[in-house]
Parts: sequence; structure tokens; C-alpha cells
Amino acid sequence: MSTQKELHRGRLIDHIGLVVRDLAASKAFYSAVFEALKIPMGGSDARNFWADELFVSTRDSDEVQGELTGRHHIAFQAQDRAMVDAFYQAALARGGRDNGPPGERAYHPGYYAAFVLDPDGNNIEAVFHGEADRSAASVRIRF
Repeated sequence: MSTQKELHRGRLIDHIGLVVRDLAASKAFYSAVFEALKIPMGGSDARNFWADELFVSTRDSDEVQGELTGRHHIAFQAQDRAMVDAFYQAALARGGRDNGPPGERAYHPGYYAAFVLDPDGNNIEAVFHGEADRSAASVRIRF
């Protein structure tokens, strides 16, 4: 009998919203992080910016309740270890604070990650789980 374990990603979260104190500082931080992860910025306006499932807003944005969000842990997928390393360096260069340098973690064999705190103290991670088969690069919604 096999005891092999399986992880699934990309089917639970539709979107995440963060409300931040300083939109410009957060946009500079996340723009650098997304560039390192090869994720294009989706768009922005005076009170918001977004990329894929992450929406970042000011307190006065029409889309949020006007309260700063608490501390969150968000883990972004990386394509390889080099991308985790690039994420870490980009985040630190744009106002992030170290919360765990790149390296293997004991969560499961091959779990390679780095952790930084964004300008609002959110724990942001980039993780590479090792070689895996992807069923799709992303889910596309056209409207």
C-alpha cells in the first residue's frame, strides 16, 4: 500500500484583499516581488492595485470596509529555487524585512522558501515545492 502524499494548489482561493496604510510603499514592494516571480501586475488606480488573486487597497477604497487588515501570511508559488532567491532579494530591496532567508524547510521534502514582512507587517512567502506536474498555468476568466 502506498503512503505517498499529494498536495493541491490553485483551487481554494478566489481572491485576497489587503488594506494598507501606504499604497505607494506597498505598490513598490509588491511590484518588485511580482517581477521576481514573473507575475504581471493586473492593474491599478488611485486607491487599489492588483495581480492575479491579490487586491491591495487604501482605507478609502470603495471595495473595502475602511479598516486596515491584520497581519496575514500569504505564500506565493515560485517556479524554482532561483525564483525564491530573487523574490527575497527584490522584497528586501523594496522595503521588506527579513522573516526567514531562502532555504529548505521541514514542512515536507523539497520545500524551499523565503519569508519577508511587507511594509504593513504581513508575512509574505515565496515557496518552491520541488518538481511537480501542473494541470494549467492559470485559470483564465474572460469578460
